[in-house]
Amino acid sequence: MSTHDDTQTGPEDEVVRICQDLIGIDTSNYGDGSGPGERKAAEYVMTELSDVDLDAELYESEPGRASVVVRVEGEDSSRGALVVHGHLDVVPANAEDWQSDPFGGEICEDGCVWGRGAVDMKDMDAMILAVLKDLARTGKKPPRDVVFAFLADEEAGGLKGSHWLVDNHPELFEGATEAISEVGGYSVTFPDKQGQAQRAYLLQTAEKGIAWLRLRAHGRAGHGSVPNDENAVVRLAEAIARINAHVWPREYIASVRQLLDGLSDLTGVTYADDDAAELLTHLGGARGFVEGTLRDTANFTMLDSGYKHNVIPQTASASLDCRFLPGHEEDLMATIRDLAGEFVEVQVHHRDIALDAPFDAPLVEVMKQSLLAEDPAAAILPYCLSGGTDNKALKRLGVTGYGFAPLQLPADLDFAPMFHGINERVPTKSLKFGARVLSRFIADC
Repeated sequence: MSTHDDTQTGPEDEVVRICQDLIGIDTSNYGDGSGPGERKAAEYVMTELSDVDLDAELYESEPGRASVVVRVEGEDSSRGALVVHGHLDVVPANAEDWQSDPFGGEICEDGCVWGRGAVDMKDMDAMILAVLKDLARTGKKPPRDVVFAFLADEEAGGLKGSHWLVDNHPELFEGATEAISEVGGYSVTFPDKQGQAQRAYLLQTAEKGIAWLRLRAHGRAGHGSVPNDENAVVRLAEAIARINAHVWPREYIASVRQLLDGLSDLTGVTYADDDAAELLTHLGGARGFVEGTLRDTANFTMLDSGYKHNVIPQTASASLDCRFLPGHEEDLMATIRDLAGEFVEVQVHHRDIALDAPFDAPLVEVMKQSLLAEDPAAAILPYCLSGGTDNKALKRLGVTGYGFAPLQLPADLDFAPMFHGINERVPTKSLKFGARVLSRFIADC
């Protein structure tokens, strides 16, 4: 962990240090309660805020699972408040797979801060914290109340973080109407119609819903040497094959259509509803995120069956990660149950809603202007996130959520695939850019 430099005063000056410090705190979320939790990171945030005399509150859903929330009063508290939030937990990292210590927070020769969370999402946490500290130091008031939240458990669905706060402390978000968080506002670069490099920022206006399912096949236990036409493992395998072979129909929701149309206008590459492959190549590493929003998806992630080589088990199970477009939840569930078949039970482990917010909105205009003030030649396009964020929990309170974690990225940095990947890293220049943009955004929100 780096040493605090008291000469640092502005958000751009200390965002890198904060990012390094946060990465250095292991907050791995294994999804089963076995990880270290977020308490240490939450205490770090509290210390940073107390240094600028901000009176934040720390909330624990259970020992070690900690979130921090503070409200900054705006010039006009009668306006709907804005929530600016990030999550403190990260997915686990196997150090043997990495080129550097995943919890080292080192700045390497490429000018990037390396470590788990550099992309998802301690980079944005650092920007938020740096901007919040600057507001406190300078005494500047945003145009309206802003609720800053550093949340637990997002990587396991937010049940011990955002959802717990909404259930147990909804007063923290009283009067809030809009929110911003992760996985939007980062740049991609591609050749325009004239072959010149064009940078575009992708603002997240929608996100798919989540259905984490457990398929449990039932059969007849028996000796491994005896034929068995009610083998649970086989029944599960057949269900997996049917679901995996299913072709989910394409549907372009508004944000996806606007993205494809905008990208087509910029590049001169046309597309058809049943084939956008050539156009999508211009998105580089972000292509996977976008391809995941062209239709509903269902991917198997874990298997569990049996306890001895010569025993046919009575049950076998598999974990299935389904993501559905807005309005598709019931159709997806019905399709999965039909494909699973009569001998396979479909259990719901976790479900959460899809989100869809307007691109033509005053808050989005503030995002655009904040970006264009730093990068005037850029294009700005909406997109739908194939994953999920804590905005889902806030939607239960009527809060409209967007993804806006602004980063100007090098054209050759394959950024999006680093979400949950190995060798996560973020350029220090990108962090500083993000701190400047976020500061402008808060000043004008």
